[in-house]
Amino acid sequence: MSGFWRNWLNVWGVAVIVFGLVLAGGGLDLTDGAAEALFGILHPDPIVWTPHLRFSVALMGAVTMGWGITFLALFMAAHLLGARSAPVWRLATVGAIVWFVIDSALSVATGFWLNAVSNTALMTGYLVPVLASGVLVAPRDQALR
Repeated sequence: MSGFWRNWLNVWGVAVIVFGLVLAGGGLDLTDGAAEALFGILHPDPIVWTPHLRFSVALMGAVTMGWGITFLALFMAAHLLGARSAPVWRLATVGAIVWFVIDSALSVATGFWLNAVSNTALMTGYLVPVLASGVLVAPRDQALR
């Protein structure tokens, strides 16, 4: 994978972490401004912060931050594996697709369709470098082409 695509994916991972931080901020009244603004973009109804919603949003933020950090670790490990990294990239891509399909379908079903649009942008930001770099194809697979 070229340095350009490596840098792209690292920026992508940091963006996921920052998004998680915004969500985690929804856990407290003192730090919920960015999360509230985000929800205002995603749905016209004003948000009502209940203890259950604060818990859920903060927990999702923590999970999202962990997901971003995990992807950064995965990117590092895959780059260290070099030509032997195709199985790692494939499994990471399956994981990203599972997230995308479920999250986007539930976003549309619950009236937050604009989240599916942002999911598409995020997924595209991951898939473009992965597909363009050819990391999903193992060296012996390339010989068959």
